[in-house]
Amino acid sequence: MINVLIIDQMHDSIVPMLKGIGINPDYRPDITAEEVHELLPNYEGLILRSKMKVKVDLLEKAPRLKFVARAGAGVDEIDNDYLDKRNITLLNAPEGNCDAVGEHALGILLCLMNNLHTGDREVRAKKWRREANRGYELHTRTVGIIGYGNMGQAFAKRLKGFGCEVLAYDNVKTGYSDEFAKEASLEELHGQADVLSFHIPLNDYNKYLVDEEYLGKFKKPLYLINLARGEIMKLKTIKWALETGKVTAAGLDVLENEKLQTLTTEQEVIFDWLAEQDNVLFSPHVGGWTFESYERINKVLTEKIDKLLNKA
Repeated sequence: MINVLIIDQMHDSIVPMLKGIGINPDYRPDITAEEVHELLPNYEGLILRSKMKVKVDLLEKAPRLKFVARAGAGVDEIDNDYLDKRNITLLNAPEGNCDAVGEHALGILLCLMNNLHTGDREVRAKKWRREANRGYELHTRTVGIIGYGNMGQAFAKRLKGFGCEVLAYDNVKTGYSDEFAKEASLEELHGQADVLSFHIPLNDYNKYLVDEEYLGKFKKPLYLINLARGEIMKLKTIKWALETGKVTAAGLDVLENEKLQTLTTEQEVIFDWLAEQDNVLFSPHVGGWTFESYERINKVLTEKIDKLLNKA
């Protein structure tokens, strides 16, 4: 029987789901990183969310390991090159939380375009400022999506009913136009986009991809949405874009440094400035973290593990 170590808190369904495909799950959500290093040699599979990085020093201690499964989409904390060398399969579950991300992106965009966050605060303070909170209609705008995988497609699907034009750019594939978005070049987005929403993984190419030069090529002021990874753009880039008017408003579910108690001096100054701006909307990296996706991720991972083991 395949023994699998689970080292993060998961939806309660994970244990019966894995047992249902003949796996022996060892569910230890409170395990420490040191204990993982000690115990992993006894397992054929590892399932985790974000408790720790999975690098060479850990993987070298696991001679029996057949797969590593990430309960989510991003795999930037896992050394895939070393996994390939060892013929260890890397699994993730972007299909499990893409609907949540699509809805969250739409919610952020509608909130920013209609000043819902500022209007709410002002009414609570007994300020009735109708003109100051006049909004814009989404159907008059062109939405640019960077990265047209599971997440980008889910966002595009939810935009369809609004009647806006949706252009998608993806640098790793072609021929992906569909009923929800039109395949476009980055240059086309430069000229046409009013909204720019990022749905790309964090890798060596994308790390700090979005800088002043990148945003400076866009002709229109942008509504900027990031539900990808915070490290694709620095906090100081977002501040610059807002100050110069390149970005009209920013919706940020992810940040360059999400451990807010460990911000550098520069990051803290910029974060405090962003937090004071009415045209900035934050959420704590919960775009894909709904009650439904919490369980659906387990289902996706279980199906992929079952397929992998049956194939073997």
